[in-house]
Amino acid sequence: MRIFLACLLLTCAVPAWAAYGYAIWGTLKYPPGFAHFAYVNPGAPKGGELRLVSNLRQSTFDKYNPFTIKGAAPAYLSELVFDSLLAGALDEPGAGYGLLADSVDVAADGLSATFHIRAEARFHNGDPVLAEDVRYTYDTLMGPHTSPAYKTVLEDVAGLDVVDPRTVRFRFRKPNRELPLTVGGLPVFSHQWGAGKPFDQVVMDMPIGSGPYRIGPVRFGRDITYVRDPHYWASDLNVKRGSNNFDRVTVKIYKDNTARLEALKAGEFDLMRFFSAGDWARRVTGKRFDSGELVKGEFRHRLPTGFQSYVLNTRRPLLQDVRVREALGLALDFEWMNRQMFYNAYQRVNGLFGNTDCQAEGLPSPAELALLAPWRGQIPDAAFGPMTVPPRTDGDTSLRANLRRARALLQEAGWQVKDGALRNAQGQPMVLEYLDSNEGGARVVTPWARNLEKLGIQLRFRPVDFALYQQRLDKFDFDITSLAYGGTNNPGQEFADMFGSKAAATEGSGNFPGVASPAVDALVRAMTGASTREQLLPACRALERVIAHGHYLVPQWSAPTHRMAYNAWRLQQPAGDMPPYAGGEDSVIGTWWARPAVPKD
Repeated sequence: MRIFLACLLLTCAVPAWAAYGYAIWGTLKYPPGFAHFAYVNPGAPKGGELRLVSNLRQSTFDKYNPFTIKGAAPAYLSELVFDSLLAGALDEPGAGYGLLADSVDVAADGLSATFHIRAEARFHNGDPVLAEDVRYTYDTLMGPHTSPAYKTVLEDVAGLDVVDPRTVRFRFRKPNRELPLTVGGLPVFSHQWGAGKPFDQVVMDMPIGSGPYRIGPVRFGRDITYVRDPHYWASDLNVKRGSNNFDRVTVKIYKDNTARLEALKAGEFDLMRFFSAGDWARRVTGKRFDSGELVKGEFRHRLPTGFQSYVLNTRRPLLQDVRVREALGLALDFEWMNRQMFYNAYQRVNGLFGNTDCQAEGLPSPAELALLAPWRGQIPDAAFGPMTVPPRTDGDTSLRANLRRARALLQEAGWQVKDGALRNAQGQPMVLEYLDSNEGGARVVTPWARNLEKLGIQLRFRPVDFALYQQRLDKFDFDITSLAYGGTNNPGQEFADMFGSKAAATEGSGNFPGVASPAVDALVRAMTGASTREQLLPACRALERVIAHGHYLVPQWSAPTHRMAYNAWRLQQPAGDMPPYAGGEDSVIGTWWARPAVPKD
């Protein structure tokens, strides 16, 4: 789901110069009438083919509708096929510029945002993009057949009015700094898509979007090709100039990581992003790398670290005590894993907002304490003290000391080692299941499991195919799993989906740890309702403290670079560094182009 999460000042009328876009707190990097984004080559040639490998965990796809709950859609479909009212910039966090809309105005009271749609905007079938299509899209995404995340993120949208054939007004229940850009970032599709069928029955119907690409040749189980629309309506628009340069983008599908890596070495595709430090350090080799055809590139970025974590499902009775959850985290020896398994390629994650201004450090400020104070007794007392620091096993600390602390916490929670196993007062052993959709995950989780054994805890590795994995996640049927949460510079309503009480009770939501806390709900409301940066920062830092000290997540690791191997004989990139807020493949798909000639082997 593409949502540009940004915010603006809602305490004063929007100045006329801002009508072409929005930025955090009202300041945009690019001026009115700018020619193109700075990171593109406006003269990049069009043509050729970009061959990618799917970036999704599922091995295939069975639908062309990326918005419905059931089934799996192809990689990159939403990004390539559907346009939105506003478009983001890869060198500016939290900004949106007019794409389908040529103007946007927010009411002085912050209770509505009005978008005017460009007269030239067209769907792939040639129909104009009209206000009725935007209303149909919004009503559909808020309906019963789409991800509940839409309902959560848009719950403060009171409705949408069609002002005239090319003007829509979103009405908000309350002033919310992010909502104008949230609704502006929604994908827009034609009301004719599916020819009137219930949306959950729109499965293999070709999407009717307005984006730069359409679905082309498809070989199920093998690949899908997106074909650039030669009549793309926005090709000369400033937010699209110099982008979407490939005539074809083919996404290949392989059954596992080993098959993908060997296919890359054989020259079957042009780009692969690496998340395994071991693969990157030891296996990205071969004659095509020796010849210079394939190149290993590390592209630095300024993206938030996110909070990739082991998720502890507190719906499970064994994981409801915060002391038990903290003890599990104390058994993870990141320093050993980073040294012995990851080639020192990673840094430890801590909290929700690493590498952003929202990151909490040290003691709470007076403003943070004011937000936390009403919840004393309902949140961990530690949240009123220093911010968490992940346990270490280097310097003056050790795994032995961490395990001693973990054992003491478990004893406080009523767990004792009896007959070689950790048991509670009822004699129940501490046996937990780690759910994964990749058998290769056993290698990473095994060191943690070995340390847990020293505490008398049994952690069983349970690999399942992706379809069953997704089904069990949707139903919250797991003890522990691993998830990579993306970071943001502009936290907002999406955190209600990840940690809100309502989402905790909604199957298919993003609240995997099952957090159901009135304090968290209140802090999310304070964060989303902030009308100034001075109000935002204490709210997001207080939220981070409560989640971190609640030990719902065992923090994992992040990399400061995008590691990508690419075919330098087939691909050309713009001069300069990769845009600092690009997501790796996104920058290649959007701004690189095909070389006119390929050297012979």
